[in-house]
Amino acid sequence: MSDDQELNNPDTSLPEEVPEVQATDTSELHKTIQLSGMYQNWFLDYASYVILERAVPEIIDGLKPVHRRILHAMDELDDGRYNKVANIIGHTMKYHPHGDASIGDALVQLGQKDLLIDAQGNWGNILTGDSAAAPRYIEARLSKFAKEVVFNPKTTKWKLSYDGRNKEPVTLPVKFPLLLAQGVEGIAVGLASKILPHNFLELIDASIKILQEKDFELYPDFPTGGLADCSKYNEGLRGGKVRLRARINQQDKKTLVITEIPFGSTTGSLIDTIVNANEKGKIKIRKIDDNTARTVEILVHLAPGVSPDTTIDALYAFTDCEISLSPNNCVIQDGKPRFTGVKDILRTSTKATVELLRMELKIRRMELMENLLYSSLEQIFIEKRIYHQIEDSPSWEDALITIDKSLEPYKPQFYRAITTEDILRLTEIKIKRISVYNSFKAEEHMRNLSDEKAQVEHYLDNLTEFTIEYFRNIKRKYGKGRERKTELRSFDNIEAVMVAAANQKLYVNKREGFAGTSLKKDEFVCDCSDIDDIIVFREDGTFIVTKVAEKSFVGENIVHIDVFRKNDERTIYNLIYQDGKTGSAYAKRFAVIGVNRDKEYNLTKGKAGSKILYFTANPNGEAEIVKVHLKPLPRIKKTTFDFSFTELAIKGRNSQGNTITKHPVKKIALSEAGLSTLGARDIWFDDSIKRLNTENRGRRLGAFSGDEKILALMQSGDYRLYNYDLSNHFDEDLLIIEKFNPQKPVTAIYFNGEKQHYYLKRFLPELTDKKTDFLNDDAGSKLIQVSTDWLPVLKIMFDEKANNRVIEDEEIDASAFIELKGYKAKGKRLTTHAVKRIVMLEPKPYEIAEREPVTFIAEAEEQAEVDVDLPPRERKEIDDDDAIQMTIEF
Repeated sequence: MSDDQELNNPDTSLPEEVPEVQATDTSELHKTIQLSGMYQNWFLDYASYVILERAVPEIIDGLKPVHRRILHAMDELDDGRYNKVANIIGHTMKYHPHGDASIGDALVQLGQKDLLIDAQGNWGNILTGDSAAAPRYIEARLSKFAKEVVFNPKTTKWKLSYDGRNKEPVTLPVKFPLLLAQGVEGIAVGLASKILPHNFLELIDASIKILQEKDFELYPDFPTGGLADCSKYNEGLRGGKVRLRARINQQDKKTLVITEIPFGSTTGSLIDTIVNANEKGKIKIRKIDDNTARTVEILVHLAPGVSPDTTIDALYAFTDCEISLSPNNCVIQDGKPRFTGVKDILRTSTKATVELLRMELKIRRMELMENLLYSSLEQIFIEKRIYHQIEDSPSWEDALITIDKSLEPYKPQFYRAITTEDILRLTEIKIKRISVYNSFKAEEHMRNLSDEKAQVEHYLDNLTEFTIEYFRNIKRKYGKGRERKTELRSFDNIEAVMVAAANQKLYVNKREGFAGTSLKKDEFVCDCSDIDDIIVFREDGTFIVTKVAEKSFVGENIVHIDVFRKNDERTIYNLIYQDGKTGSAYAKRFAVIGVNRDKEYNLTKGKAGSKILYFTANPNGEAEIVKVHLKPLPRIKKTTFDFSFTELAIKGRNSQGNTITKHPVKKIALSEAGLSTLGARDIWFDDSIKRLNTENRGRRLGAFSGDEKILALMQSGDYRLYNYDLSNHFDEDLLIIEKFNPQKPVTAIYFNGEKQHYYLKRFLPELTDKKTDFLNDDAGSKLIQVSTDWLPVLKIMFDEKANNRVIEDEEIDASAFIELKGYKAKGKRLTTHAVKRIVMLEPKPYEIAEREPVTFIAEAEEQAEVDVDLPPRERKEIDDDDAIQMTIEF
């Protein structure tokens, strides 16, 4: 039974004395007794006991009673060696009035947090969810950190245990924010506590800032790593939320690898949710391999033709690769439950640490003063030969009086009065001690005591600085390997419909007006998912957005049906309709960005008899040319004319449109396909979430159209070219991201592991959709600096000690130092001397020449002007059989 499960066991909550009903006669046997008051009192006693003694931690030491008793029992057993966990459990039962199972579970939880307990054996795995071995097989002892920070019997307050046979601590004198470092979770009666764990080093830094009266921020850090969005953490108070994500990377085009998981989940539970999402058709994967051992490694093999970037988003949307935690900081303070933020908890802990250190210093000062007093008494007793004066004393009492009178001249130099206990202690000095007494050593000993006492008093006078140094010392001694594991990041909101796998096929019967996934005998529309919305345009000029279903009626005479994407501003609908009242034909261009589901909208003026004459959906805003055929009438001379949609501006769907003719239209046919009228698309990069967007968040990369690419350079020494799809995922070690210019060189400085020297190389990235390594494959090679400036300049600072002489810093113009070569080239060695550091300086100015018109002379002697946007390199003249002569300046 776990500690939280024990809350349902009421056997320990009943009062010891239950009022008895004594019947004195027959009439009293039928007396009615009201139980409501008794139940109310018992329930309140039980609730108070569970809150104060079982489920909620104390703010001072950050421990639940079971954890405090375990640590106290381990301290009593501690002799520097490991103890069997079964023995620790048995010893703890002297203080904890519950079963051994709850104690064992709590002990394993403490051990898995790897802070207070030095564990040996199979203690389970928080990554896989594997349980610990039986208590008789595993061992534990207190960690060095626990011994230094948690225990001090001189400053501990004690109370009797539950049976009165032993003493246990009220709270342990913890001089560290243990509650925030470990986190805790407990369910009591009427309330619950859930405090998330925080980073060891960040807690120490924040405590120092409190002592320095500086502001600070605290965010959770989880032992399983992963990514966390703490923008709504709310200091851990009720109503806050922390979003956690697994760390997912793309191993290759067909494989994703999960290397860190959200806190509270296990690899087994995570894989189950992935399999479940695959079975429901939300994602498409081929298989999963779990290679988790000391670290997490889950390989997700994708089905053929599936986008890795879209699948990563789908894993966050449909599986436990993303979860939310709701903290609820509840602690016991002054004997009552209290809801408080992490900053207040840390301030209380820091204040308690200051007071504990003050108490320890005062106790130490008193000990030093007592040692000084006794050392002085001993020196006087021996050097003044007072022990000779008691040889003729007739009784023991006379001997004590003689010693007291002999010490009378020296009493003013002591800080307190000399007591009988002090004199008795002098009489216990052995003859051997007196015979070998060394005055010089005694003086030196007392001088050391005086120096230490002065040092302690200095610490007391400068207690804040002493506490700061105490925290820094803890950080130096125990902070190694406790760096932050969870990366803080802002998450974008993933729309499930945008990343769901197309697990259904959509069909339509346009004449009868039915659409759905089960109409397999009718016209196929497209692939879709079962959570998609569809948009349906009807011949009468109305449209509707509705949910995908197996079969649903969406209106007769359908002219267009497709999957609807909310906030899609690039899909433009070109429409020509005939007004039912006047008979005039109107043309309009519009986008459908947001609508209410299952609500009917009208694209015409709403007059009876209105109908759509021509309709196209254009995913990139294309504007075509159509040929309009009018019905022949005596007054009409020209019955056919062309109309271009480029003449229309894109407006809202409620706009009336432009009149193209007032005469009856016979038919409208496509004359010439059009080009996009939307122009290039501005793309921005948000570094906080490492995602592209079009909402002006982050840094603008540029305007993109066609096949233009984005260049990404990584710390690993790789580069990769991406398209500008907003679903792209970028590597965690991303250094540079910008719009790709095929003429712009990349300058890289790297350390060659084979040659053990620094090299410089310049190259033009090759067009490829694969991740490309531009460093050599030698072990130990690493990227130092990388730049995409046209004319970069670098500075080399040399190591004086390694070179055994002073070498002036050297500045190098990269473009003059080495010519452009292929990305596979080794490059040119920068220096043979030992290097301390290499930094990039301000690049030299580089101006791209203004674009000049280029004249083409063709056979028809027509002239055209073309703009060429390329850096000036060379001038070429080309003759092509006297057909074309052109001069282009590149």
